[in-house]
Amino acid sequence: MKGARLVVLGLSLGLLSGCGVSNDFDDLRRYMDEVRAKPKGTIEPLPAFVPYEAFTYSAASLRHPFQPPMKIDLAQRQKGSKDIQPDETRVKQFLEGFNIENFIMVGTLTNDAGKYALIRGGEGVHRVKVGDYLGRNHGRIVEVSEAEVNVLEIVPDGEGGWLERPRSLTLKERS
Repeated sequence: MKGARLVVLGLSLGLLSGCGVSNDFDDLRRYMDEVRAKPKGTIEPLPAFVPYEAFTYSAASLRHPFQPPMKIDLAQRQKGSKDIQPDETRVKQFLEGFNIENFIMVGTLTNDAGKYALIRGGEGVHRVKVGDYLGRNHGRIVEVSEAEVNVLEIVPDGEGGWLERPRSLTLKERS
């Protein structure tokens, strides 16, 4: 037992002597001197700031690019009128934010207040009546019947005038 204590004591002293403080840092000092002697690097300047320029989309009243073009004979083409113009000061209704091609008539409602059409599209089913607006071309509902909704759109003629264009949404039968 005494021998084991001596062995443990000897090992402890040997380990402690290996962990002793030594002033032998010459290799580390040389490396640090080499690093300090190298030329200093430069940092590239930040790129010039370009201010954001707002873009105004001016083709909203033109034909949608994925709709087929309409074949129009220029000789028989209707000329627009300066008298017909959309009311730009009017507050837009919710359904004017969607294309009229996206709407489908799915039914009608009648009560004491009048006749309403049920239109699917524009994120749901909506109740509309004569005088309401829908579609992006200033479409105003002029008639609601059991089988269809008649809409009168005001569209540009391409020459500075405006045309009234009738459209109809027919009742879609359930299949």
